[in-house]
Amino acid sequence: MKEHAADSMGTDTAAAQLKERLYATITMISVVVGLAAGSHVDVLGAAATVVTASVGLWLAALVADQQAHRVTHGALARGRELRAMLFVSSPLLLSAAGPLVLIGVSALGAMGLETALLTAAGVNVATLFAWGCYGGIRMGGGIVFALLAGAIDAAIGTAVAVVKASAGH
Repeated sequence: MKEHAADSMGTDTAAAQLKERLYATITMISVVVGLAAGSHVDVLGAAATVVTASVGLWLAALVADQQAHRVTHGALARGRELRAMLFVSSPLLLSAAGPLVLIGVSALGAMGLETALLTAAGVNVATLFAWGCYGGIRMGGGIVFALLAGAIDAAIGTAVAVVKASAGH
């Protein structure tokens, strides 16, 4: 019985971390698309915006987690609970890695900044597709179902990102 509870907690933590990763991916699509649409951004400004968005998302998640913990438990999260919050929210910081690499490639002159930003958006859409496919496979629906799930996840994620980018968020 204890093993099942431990497995469930590990699975719950993995699910929570993946949720943050997917949310960060969608948000980063909107950030890089918004940057690509703006004609006045330079490499340094783009990098600063990506880092700021990533850190801002992470801090917002930590504040929300800590507030929810205080309300629910009547105390600040400390020790193991705080480490769990940091672990679960870490993909929010990692969401900046891909776009920063591509912005760096642009800074080296290998591609234009707009191309780098749109490539970063494309990689993130492909990531949503891949996670959707993997989820479809895990559900046992076969290849066609997995491809459909991937396409739907990528389309929904892209639609949300476009709405966020056009709203200026």
